[in-house]
Amino acid sequence: MLFPTVEYAVFFLAVLAISWALAPRPLAHKSFLLAASYLFYGFWNWRYVPLLFLISLFAGLIGQALQRTNDDIARKRLLIAGVTVCLLVLAYYKYTSFLLLSALGLWGFVGHTPAWNISSPFLPLGISFFVFHAISLMGDIYRRKLREPLHLLDALLYVAFFPQLIAGPILRASNFVPQLLRQRNLQHIRVNRAFLLILAGLFKKVILSNTLSTRLVEPVFSAPANFHSVDVLLAIYGYAAQIYCDFSGYTDIAIGCAMLLGYHFPRNFNAPYTATDPQEFWQRWHISLSSWLRDYLYIPLGGSRRGVSRTYINLMITMLLGGLWHGASWTFVMWGGLQGLYLVVHRLWVAVPSPAVQRLRSSAAWPWVARLLMFHAVCLGWVFFRAPTFGLAATVLHQLGSRGVVTLAAWPVVLCLVLGLFGQYAPRVWRRSVEAMMSRLPVAVNGVALALGVFAIELLGPTGVAPFIYFQF
Repeated sequence: MLFPTVEYAVFFLAVLAISWALAPRPLAHKSFLLAASYLFYGFWNWRYVPLLFLISLFAGLIGQALQRTNDDIARKRLLIAGVTVCLLVLAYYKYTSFLLLSALGLWGFVGHTPAWNISSPFLPLGISFFVFHAISLMGDIYRRKLREPLHLLDALLYVAFFPQLIAGPILRASNFVPQLLRQRNLQHIRVNRAFLLILAGLFKKVILSNTLSTRLVEPVFSAPANFHSVDVLLAIYGYAAQIYCDFSGYTDIAIGCAMLLGYHFPRNFNAPYTATDPQEFWQRWHISLSSWLRDYLYIPLGGSRRGVSRTYINLMITMLLGGLWHGASWTFVMWGGLQGLYLVVHRLWVAVPSPAVQRLRSSAAWPWVARLLMFHAVCLGWVFFRAPTFGLAATVLHQLGSRGVVTLAAWPVVLCLVLGLFGQYAPRVWRRSVEAMMSRLPVAVNGVALALGVFAIELLGPTGVAPFIYFQF
């Protein structure tokens, strides 16, 4: 069930009305939202609803056991067991074929010629996200960040809550579960803010992302040898804009829908292409994942507490595993390796003691030079992220040196590209001004404006709605 569809609109409006009608009865309210979340997931494939339920139940039971236990050794063993089970489930569904084929490839490299046909199990939608939520639940309880007694219904709903179930943002149990314990209050809902988020998300996905995908990115990455340098460069920039508009559009809709239901989700994107260095980029891009990797992987590895060399190793391990989390492919590992390398090089650059380098970094022009360099470094990574093979990625990069006629730079494509990239520089005061203006209008007028906006987006967008890119992760 995709967000920009009539099916989802009908589903969400029904859930919104019933959930608020049940708000005075917390048990019925949460039970209904849980049932609606399983219905939402089952709309894709009912066979995997039991998997979602069992992982949620397992994490909840481990969480309850951690709360009942004061012995540090026993608590640590419980956490290790819980995390191991969750990661094994993720590895089975997502990495079986990748690991076996990699091993067979190594076997063939040393002289053998395996001829086995291996395929991974069918990948459940959003499994990486709900496994990370299960781990977050156990981890936050282990660290005593969630002190309220955990109820199994709350654990099940935290993992399965439908606005974030398929593609995030990754919620922290210590931030979301306490919200389940509070009484819903319709007067506290920022309806206008939610409307703007939903409308912005639909615009990014349906018009910007889908137009760039169908008219620029897909043609070039399907057959890069058929295009020349400018088209290929536009397609690389186009994918940078596409993946940002696609994923931030999804999270805008998710945050807006959760807000209307009375729940707060964290911000997941903050104009990432305005970043001047890799560290800042990861503070702005997929914030919930980067902070999750920092808190649950980088810091437990030792972070920056064990010397410079170990810090660099920890950064590389974190980003390599972050790349592998996105998909069972060596191109994703390459993407993660590039991100780790960028972080290491940036730390080395910051540590340069040269007065000339320090003057350069303090100059008025340097932030813009740094933004330009950072954006193109990110785009290089996106080539490997988008290409299914190293051969295709190499062809894309090779075609940057070719010459020929520009064929794909039609004005709708260029306009969507400009809006997708430079729209991130729009001042926040614009959004606040629109929200303030909406607050002075009757609710009915705002509702009509939202309906007209949705209709216009549907009218202007390409035919059909492609799945969100992060659904595959």
